[in-house]
Amino acid sequence: MGLIQIELFTTLDLVAQAPGGPEEDPDGGFAFGGWQAPLLDDVAGAQIAAAYEGTDALLLGRRTYDIFAAYWPRYEGGEDAAFATLFNTVPKYVASRGRPRLDWAGSSLLGPDLPHAVREIRERHEQVRVVGSLDLVQTLLRERLFDRLDLWVHPIVLGTGKKVFDGGAVPANLTLAAPPAASPSGTVFLRYALADGVPGTGDMAAADHGV
Repeated sequence: MGLIQIELFTTLDLVAQAPGGPEEDPDGGFAFGGWQAPLLDDVAGAQIAAAYEGTDALLLGRRTYDIFAAYWPRYEGGEDAAFATLFNTVPKYVASRGRPRLDWAGSSLLGPDLPHAVREIRERHEQVRVVGSLDLVQTLLRERLFDRLDLWVHPIVLGTGKKVFDGGAVPANLTLAAPPAASPSGTVFLRYALADGVPGTGDMAAADHGV
């Protein structure tokens, strides 16, 4: 069985909407599209590249798919050539309630039973990456259909926008899968793995008394 790994760029208040550019996701009048760009540095770039090593499939929501399909097939040269080659080559699985045209080579639409379709993808591939796609992420979180959660937490607070855990969170234990790593801009890379069980409770007063 393969791994499903979610890749997200977030702010300190866990806003993950439209990090890439002003036109990426303006829903609700979101005014901070492209907030990540001033904080990118070489260290974070190397972390992101390493996180995609071994990817053999992409799992995308409709909006993210449309953005990628309009950009990566036309990308030529430049520092992101390795990403272009990867994204253009691997299979792309798209979650959508509609019937979109999927013209990007290697793209296919998932069926209406999304949890079942994702489980089939996990059986078919070794390393599936979920990029952005916040609505899809909510379903994966709710169904516990992920194995790794990569967060690049940036040193800004927006106070508005779609958040990582908007509507999809259920009680779950996670474990730190790699040491936290900071970049010169103050962005911290956190990699978590889904663990068994649900959060427990305790008594801090009892702990203080060694009970």
